[in-house]
Amino acid sequence: MNQRVLGYVRISSRDQSERRQIDALEPFHIPRHRLYIDIQSGKDFKRPAYRKMIRHLRVGDLLIVKSIDRLGRNYAEIMEQWRVITKEIGADIRVIDMPLLDTTKSKDLLGTFISDIVLQLLSFVAENERMSIRQRQAEGIAAAKARGVKFGRPRKPLPPEFPPVAQLWRRGLLSSRQAALRLGVSQSTFLGWVRAQGEMDGVNRL
Repeated sequence: MNQRVLGYVRISSRDQSERRQIDALEPFHIPRHRLYIDIQSGKDFKRPAYRKMIRHLRVGDLLIVKSIDRLGRNYAEIMEQWRVITKEIGADIRVIDMPLLDTTKSKDLLGTFISDIVLQLLSFVAENERMSIRQRQAEGIAAAKARGVKFGRPRKPLPPEFPPVAQLWRRGLLSSRQAALRLGVSQSTFLGWVRAQGEMDGVNRL
């Protein structure tokens, strides 16, 4: 019986292209119906295509991925998915970017031992790299905020009608909903303008 070959591809967002991973899998001539693709961020990692692939994976199948971090978002998850595929299901895995991670080779005790050590090391390195990226991003954002860089969508400009409408609101002649309606904006936008202008004066009117 010929070994079935399956491929798995994951990208984090629709802004990215899965083409690079698919091109890497092309030499293995994987049938289209056995190529599983997820577009999911590492944040929630809900992977419908991956779950479907796991259900279809059988003893003796070969799963091919481009890099080890396609299997999970952190060290523990990568190790767990590797265990499920190779031990529980009894399938093989080949990682293109790391030829040492190929369970079709060296199935003796020493080969399995070496493969497990390499897997643990690479999983640890992959998770550390992601943590370093997040830390650099956080430090960059903090430094930019310290320089006065504003993040998020810019505030809507104040319309010329705002001061008199805000004055009516302050005097209790208009509710914030009525004031917002007059200005053609949402209630939260109106209240945001008021707070930015320092006009709340301890009042919490609706």
